[in-house]
Amino acid sequence: MHHQKHLITALSLAACAGAAVADTVKLQVNGMVCAFCAQGIEKRLTKMPETGELYINLAQKVVAVQAKPGQSIDVDKVKAEVTEAGYDVVKADKVQQTVAEIRSDSAWTSGPSS
Repeated sequence: MHHQKHLITALSLAACAGAAVADTVKLQVNGMVCAFCAQGIEKRLTKMPETGELYINLAQKVVAVQAKPGQSIDVDKVKAEVTEAGYDVVKADKVQQTVAEIRSDSAWTSGPSS
């Protein structure tokens, strides 16, 4: 029983440590105007073996790609895929946020307009 408690604690700490370090690339992209644009970018990025979660927000011109657990994602590779799809990448950064956090931030900042 005592060993189980240590194992559970160790697994919990490992899960927290993994969640704290998100390997995510966030892009600011010009030229995305419709769902077809988003689909084209999504199709290219999901072909990359390291791509995990993906988020595209047309209104805010944001593309965010999170690596699969245990993998890394390269900013230049993601940028090249979006550029080759025909879009202008204005800004590309590796960020310490998950795609879920970026999606949540976007929903908060792009609420209903008056």
